[in-house]
Amino acid sequence: MDFNFTEEQDMVRDGLSRLVREQYDWETRRKAIASPAGWRPEIWAQLAELGILGMPFSEADGGFGGGAVDAMVIMEEFGKGLVVEPFVPTVVCAGGFLKHAGTAAQKEEHIGAIVSGSAVFAFAYAEPKGRFDYADLETTAKKDGAGYVINGHKAVVIGAPWAGHLIVTARTGGARRDRGGVSVFVLAKDTPGVTTRDYVTVDGRRASEVYFENVAVGADALIGAEGEGLALIELVTDEAIAALCAEACGAMKVAHAMTVEYSRQRKQFGVPIGSFQVIQHRLVDMYTAYETAVSLTYLATLRLGADERERKRAVSAAKVGVGQSARLIGQEAVQIHGGNGVTDEYAVGHYFKRLTIFDSEFGNVDHHLKRHVALA
Repeated sequence: MDFNFTEEQDMVRDGLSRLVREQYDWETRRKAIASPAGWRPEIWAQLAELGILGMPFSEADGGFGGGAVDAMVIMEEFGKGLVVEPFVPTVVCAGGFLKHAGTAAQKEEHIGAIVSGSAVFAFAYAEPKGRFDYADLETTAKKDGAGYVINGHKAVVIGAPWAGHLIVTARTGGARRDRGGVSVFVLAKDTPGVTTRDYVTVDGRRASEVYFENVAVGADALIGAEGEGLALIELVTDEAIAALCAEACGAMKVAHAMTVEYSRQRKQFGVPIGSFQVIQHRLVDMYTAYETAVSLTYLATLRLGADERERKRAVSAAKVGVGQSARLIGQEAVQIHGGNGVTDEYAVGHYFKRLTIFDSEFGNVDHHLKRHVALA
C-alpha cells in the first residue's frame, strides 16, 4: 500500500516517538500503573501542550484541523509504549460524539476542555448482558419533565476512575435490542446517584463498574436526537476501533522487534536461537502478520469517511485481521521468549496482555467476522 503522510503528521510522529522513548520507558510505566493513580497526569498535560489532544478536531471546533489519520498516527506511537492515558475514551469517543452531534453549547463547554487537557471522559456503553450489541440496553433514561432520569449499570468503563464526565448510552423508548429508542447523554461523574467501583484491568489500565440510581439530568445532556442514537454510536465506535487497531499495530511492532533481538541474544547448544530455521520462520510469520495488520488499519482509517456500509465493512475487516495478527504475534513473542515471556518484570508479557485484551474491545474477531459477512 502506497500511503504518504503529511509533513505535519511526520512531525507529530517524531515528537510522540521521542516523548514515549524518553519519558515512557518500561520501568517508568511499571511504576505508574502500580501507583494509586494508575496513570501520569503530567503526561496528559504534556500531550495537551503538544497539541496532541486537539489534533483530531477541526479548527471550527477549537482543534488543529486534523482527523482520523492524525488519530491513527498518535495511537500507533501510544501502542509502542503501551501508553495508558485515556486518549481513546476522551478524544476519540467523547470527542467524536460531540463533534458529530453535539450542540453548539455542548461543543463550547467540553471540546475546549478536552483540547486543553482539563477534562477527561469515559464512554459508558457496555452492559453485563449486552455482549457486543450496542442496542441491547437495560439502562433506561425516562422522561421527567424537561429532563430525564437514568437508571442502570455499565460494565468495564475504561478510564472511568480518572474521568470527570461520562458519555452514557441508555434506552429512551422501544423494546430491548430495538435499533430505535437508543439515546446518548453526557453528564458529570459526580452527578447525584452515580456510583462507581474501580479496578485494574489485565493490561494495566483502570476501569469501573458504573451504577446509575435515579440520576436526574437536564434536556441539555442529550447528544443528538432522542431515540436515534444507534447510528451515531456505531459511527463513533468504528472510529474508536480504527484508533485501537493503530495502537495494536504499534504494540505488535515492538513485540516483534523485542523477539528478534531476544533470538539474537538467547543461546541454545552454543548458538543464538535465531539461527534455527524454525525460529526464523516464526519471526517471518510475525512480521507478515504485522504488515497485514498495518494495511488493514490504514484502509479502515481511510474508509471512515465513506458511506455507512463501506465504513462498517472496512472497520470489521480490520478488527478481524488485526485481532488475528495480534493474537499470533503476542503468543509467538511469549513462546519464543520462553520463561522470561511470562514474568511481570519482562516487558514482552505486558505487550501480550494488551494485544490479547484488544480482541474484546468493541467486538471480537467472531463478532466482526459476522458483521462483515452480513454486509457483503
